[in-house]
Amino acid sequence: MKKNYLMITFAAMIMACSVFTSCDDSNDPAPDPDPDPDPNPTEKAVSNYVVAASVTAAGVTANYLLTADTLTEGTITAANSGLTTESGTYWIYCQDKYLYRLVYNQGNAGVSSSYILNSEGKVEERDFTYEIRRFTSYGIYNDQIITSSTGDMSQEFADENGYLPKGFLISYLDVNKETYTSNNQDIMAENYLGNGEFVTLSGILQVNNKIYSAVVPMGLSQYGVKAEGGKYVKYPELVKTESGGSGSGAYVEGELQWTQYPDEAWVAIYSNNTFTDPKLIKTDKISYPAGRNRSQYYQMIWPADNGDIYVFSPSYAKTMAADVQKTTLPAGVVRIKAGTETFDENYYCNIEAQSDGKSFVRTWHITDDYFLMLMYDQPLTETVPAATQLAIFKGEDMKLTYVTGMPSTVSGFGNSPYIENDIAYVAVTTTDGQPSIYAINPETAAATKGLTVNSTQISGVGKLTYTE
Repeated sequence: MKKNYLMITFAAMIMACSVFTSCDDSNDPAPDPDPDPDPNPTEKAVSNYVVAASVTAAGVTANYLLTADTLTEGTITAANSGLTTESGTYWIYCQDKYLYRLVYNQGNAGVSSSYILNSEGKVEERDFTYEIRRFTSYGIYNDQIITSSTGDMSQEFADENGYLPKGFLISYLDVNKETYTSNNQDIMAENYLGNGEFVTLSGILQVNNKIYSAVVPMGLSQYGVKAEGGKYVKYPELVKTESGGSGSGAYVEGELQWTQYPDEAWVAIYSNNTFTDPKLIKTDKISYPAGRNRSQYYQMIWPADNGDIYVFSPSYAKTMAADVQKTTLPAGVVRIKAGTETFDENYYCNIEAQSDGKSFVRTWHITDDYFLMLMYDQPLTETVPAATQLAIFKGEDMKLTYVTGMPSTVSGFGNSPYIENDIAYVAVTTTDGQPSIYAINPETAAATKGLTVNSTQISGVGKLTYTE
């Protein structure tokens, strides 16, 4: 599947400053140094939209951070403009102050960096870089960007066969302190749901001081296949007899790849950011709630403004090769009512019934109980579906509406929408023009073209503010 990019930006340029001077007359007595200081001195603030864009020419890609003062009109140019940077897997905007460039390298640490806006309204890089662990999902908790993945634990946990169990690998980037740490205690990911399978996490959603995350069962590792005399192996014919595959689909001899339980969904509720002692809740109305592209697991748990939490499942298990690992459930939505920690038994929406059998790869909350969905152009079971359509989902009404006003030559979208004044701003790439920003009204599902960026693609946008 082609990698899709989505751009979004932000509003605002605010500049306020005061300059106070006094005249000095040598014949007059010297004035008091500051007889009546202002208890509320005026701050100097500068804000700008910051766009992460790239230009590819003759096989060479250059990356830039550009500034813009509007989303609704005009053109900005990437080539030889702004601050030159390395590429990023994700561009994360925090507190309107910091921009983080997170980098994923398959099997290795990636060098990540962060940026701020200076007093001149220009982007500059901060002092520290970070070699964070490999990650497959991320989220924000208070002042921290948290990334997560699942990997081998240390040798001290090896079983009698020398097989290593899987554990959670958590990274914490404190955006204010410019520090990086990782979980300092071992967190077992094996047999997490009581069925012997190891799991990974998809999405990190803060609700008050708690964290909600989708739990994605991944199958039985070599360790899990041998655990308790093999009691967790439901389908012995699925245990690999040799190593193979590549990338995120690689497997090793003796493991059972992918889950044996495709017709259920689990959510973990953690009391804090240590990711220990979760409350686990389950529903059999949807398959596991995670969007996926290669090794990345996209967040599918989002809160509405009234505190209800909506949980989306694309039903990716439909694409499994073995029939026993294919889900029978359509792409759908369930809900956790505000103030509860259980699935709402009276809520379920079948998305495929409103989309001619099509699923989706990503979702985001816009405002109220409106959500933006990045839809596939054909069912998951077809050959290579492409995510080239957008739709609006109204949670309370269980209604899906496709977005109108988009160009007919869409080839991709940016990473995330920017939300301002209840409008979603989305970066759209086409086959016959420059990437542009489209404003989407969730109530009407209508899109209007705005800012154009002369570039090959846009990978992120947000607002940064400098305050003196």
